[in-house]
Amino acid sequence: MNLKSIRILGLLAGALFPVHAAQAEIVTRSVTYEHQGQTLEGYLAYDDALDGPRPGVLIVHAWWGLGDEAKMRARMLAELGYVAFALDMYGQGKLTDDPQVAGGWAGAFMQDRDQMRRRAAAGLGVLRTRPQVDPDRIAAIGYCFGGTTVMELAYAGVDLDGAVSFHGYPKPPAPGDQIKASLLVLHGADDPITPMTAVDAWVASMIQTRPDWQLVIYGGAVHSFTSRSADARGIEGAAYHADADARSWAQMKLFFDEIFNNGK
Repeated sequence: MNLKSIRILGLLAGALFPVHAAQAEIVTRSVTYEHQGQTLEGYLAYDDALDGPRPGVLIVHAWWGLGDEAKMRARMLAELGYVAFALDMYGQGKLTDDPQVAGGWAGAFMQDRDQMRRRAAAGLGVLRTRPQVDPDRIAAIGYCFGGTTVMELAYAGVDLDGAVSFHGYPKPPAPGDQIKASLLVLHGADDPITPMTAVDAWVASMIQTRPDWQLVIYGGAVHSFTSRSADARGIEGAAYHADADARSWAQMKLFFDEIFNNGK
């Protein structure tokens, strides 16, 4: 068979069996919404090349506010085939590099866990109603302050398949909490901001309340081990750890595969 014949056969094959290459087209957009009279602005990401509803993942930012790192994670999740929505806990445009300001914003929610749950649930509602999302397959992930927040959302008994905390402060659930979601806590063994005594107290509460839970501890990692800007911020006890970052992301993917594909 000569080269000309091969080209003709190739054209015929293309005509008979057209190829629909599903190349990823990640769409991102800001989404404004309201909660208790406050305007909030989240960040939505999904692959427009995929058809049909798919699992949704809520992202809760660290105490700095909704910035580039949470948005990067949203795009990474979209590349995996999820619809990701990074919510806004503080209010439209509220983002800071000042730890005193960030601590004040986060502290207001840390001292009022009911308000934290309500604000997070508002973001969850935005995600759940996106037309690309399968509302029966939803998870939430969070970083630092956001890790604490997604645990509180799960404690509130909302309809979540799973919640993942990356170097958060895992408080025990409150009396009367009904946890429906599977829980995954990813923690740095050398974290002085969330010490192992706090993690031990959380484990004890899990043994008592008996939800579906997992804890993975990364040796040599401190607080903010997934944050690539942590070193530049210069906060004692917080630093990026590339291995823990990669391993925790891989652990999250395994967790999602379990909760979304095994009927949990």
